[in-house]
Amino acid sequence: MKHILSRENPQLKILAKLATSIRERRNTGLTLLDGDHLIAAYAESGGIADILAIGETALTRPQQKALFERCPSRTQLVLGDRLLESISQVASASGIVAAIPIPEPGPWPELAETCLLLEGIQDPGNLGTVLRTAVAAGLRHVALSGGCAAAWAPKTIRAGMGAHFRVHLHENADLVSLACKFSGKVVATEPRAERKLYASDLRGPIAWLFGNEGAGLTPALSRCASDHLAIPMPGEAESLNVAGAVAVCLFEQVRQKTQ
Repeated sequence: MKHILSRENPQLKILAKLATSIRERRNTGLTLLDGDHLIAAYAESGGIADILAIGETALTRPQQKALFERCPSRTQLVLGDRLLESISQVASASGIVAAIPIPEPGPWPELAETCLLLEGIQDPGNLGTVLRTAVAAGLRHVALSGGCAAAWAPKTIRAGMGAHFRVHLHENADLVSLACKFSGKVVATEPRAERKLYASDLRGPIAWLFGNEGAGLTPALSRCASDHLAIPMPGEAESLNVAGAVAVCLFEQVRQKTQ
């Protein structure tokens, strides 16, 4: 365990760059976790942090000290509180951060199982919420097109609330290819579709397609859908937020499977 008080420490500089730099995350294959909940979720997934850092004040708190001591890491640092605050991207510094290797997703499943194919989701908060919903609904695989928000950016990770460590994330995926090869239903939501979500049989494997918050799906991916379904909206809103639409669809599927 090293006690760091200087801003010139190389490991401290790595942590600071990971907090803000897409290039640093891409070049190092690392990302930054900020806060007890995320670090605990990562430890429970079996991950080993490259760098685990705690602030001096946080080290005096029994719960954070216990987390710091039980989370596996290659390097442990104790930072002056102001140094820790300079790294944290949240309004009130959590007191503990970690640099972790970005997990490899592994192969896409050969047998059809319900999954999400996300095209051009640009808001990190939306993306993180979608991942959290997917995990809650029992999904194991999510594919993201190029142009989506970075799945492993700190803001996306915070919105996911630990979901990142319970689902396989396939970034820069060829969604058209995945959709065309899928042996179950491929479903897209469309406000003007004639068929309604709640009147459709959703009990089998489904590849759900969801597109950009403003533009929706590209024509090429939309054409891959075997079903276009409308979510009934009796109110005056023109459309649902993508995270809301994902939640409605996935949990209608859960309801049908468990009723």
